[in-house]
Amino acid sequence: MYAGYNNNSFATMALTLNKDMKMSIRAILTSVVVTVAAFSQTALAVVYPLPAPNSRLVGENIEVTIPKDSTAPLEQFAAQYQMGLSNLLEANPGIDVYLPKPGSTMIVPQQLILPDAPREGIVINTAEMRLYYYPKGSKTVVVLPIGIGQLGKDTPINWVTSVQRKKERPTWTPTAAMHAEYAARGEYLPQVYPAGPDNPMGLYALYIGKLYAIHGTNANFGIGLRVSHGCVRLRADDIKYLFNHVPVGTRVQFINEPVKATVEPDGSRYVEVHNPLSRTEEEFNSSAPAPIKLTPVVSKTLADASVSENAVNQALQNRVGMPVKVNGAQEAAPVAPQAPVIQQTSSPDNSQPAIIPVPATTAAPAADASQS
Repeated sequence: MYAGYNNNSFATMALTLNKDMKMSIRAILTSVVVTVAAFSQTALAVVYPLPAPNSRLVGENIEVTIPKDSTAPLEQFAAQYQMGLSNLLEANPGIDVYLPKPGSTMIVPQQLILPDAPREGIVINTAEMRLYYYPKGSKTVVVLPIGIGQLGKDTPINWVTSVQRKKERPTWTPTAAMHAEYAARGEYLPQVYPAGPDNPMGLYALYIGKLYAIHGTNANFGIGLRVSHGCVRLRADDIKYLFNHVPVGTRVQFINEPVKATVEPDGSRYVEVHNPLSRTEEEFNSSAPAPIKLTPVVSKTLADASVSENAVNQALQNRVGMPVKVNGAQEAAPVAPQAPVIQQTSSPDNSQPAIIPVPATTAAPAADASQS
């Protein structure tokens, strides 16, 4: 739905991370959101050269060294490197969301497998909380992190639609159900939120269908989380980029692929596993990992005789959200031939961490369940 949260109500919501990293954002917001506002954030656009049609592996991961004097929360690094919180939490089990340990290293998962969908327009994979934009006539793909709908207010899946109109400085009209929801918490919404920086939809919106939009936010937290009433939420610079570059009529496809797999031209096989989204309150409240159902296409890719069953099982268990090579020599998986181009769109902050390219991850020991 066309919806967001003002900063006050946002701080009171018990919002959810992806399954197996579930936590109340109520506690995080009281100690992180205000802190994030004190830091400058470098806006980046991650643009990948498209691989050949018979290849889907792009980019390379990078290793970040947290400055020894850093007092920044994880959200600052997520924003700097165009990640959602869930992406960094999957790739770095046990990392402190409030204060990543100064002097420690952190993997930024910028290597990925392109979704099993046409390379056209916008593709939104809710399971990995990423939006893929394939500019027409360009041999590139722009990848942006997103926030999606809360449990029970889910963002659509398995839906093909289009951008029907665009609006700069949108207004927001809460539904009757939203008014009731907020009133139950002792909060009251205006009948119409006027356009401007305090509007929960941010400063730009791309409308898709009658009930949904891809829009910005007035909050400085929530990308990579289940935070909205069903709409797709982006950081301010990202939605501005889409508004300026995506024409009305652009195809938009929603998919839900927690597991992606590819066979590369050299015969290498990779699998990328994300935590599937909770579908019910029972699933969300359970301490057990959500079950993963492999699609026929993924199953076929992983059924090859060259594939290590142990490597596949570890990848399905660890769910690190990065491509894992599952056949051949796995101790040194090759880096994709073309790394993403990180386009800086604002002044850099010299206090930000140094980055070092690292190869694709390999199957690692299972993470401690207590860290999930």
